[in-house]
Amino acid sequence: MKDNDPMLTPREASRFLGVHPNTLRRWSNDRLLKTYRIGSRRDRRFRQSELVRFLGEAVEPSAPEKSQ
Repeated sequence: MKDNDPMLTPREASRFLGVHPNTLRRWSNDRLLKTYRIGSRRDRRFRQSELVRFLGEAVEPSAPEKSQ
């Protein structure tokens, strides 16, 4: 993980992934996405590199079926 890896707010992260912020929160609560809590309000933040990894896992193509 690089020091210059941007930390995104839930709104920014949901736009990045193309999902509703509530979906992002649910994925975070279900531990599908790593969340960092910051400040006294314990606001959520997401590392952009982890969102890219998550996207890669979500769109990874399955093995093509052989046709006969």
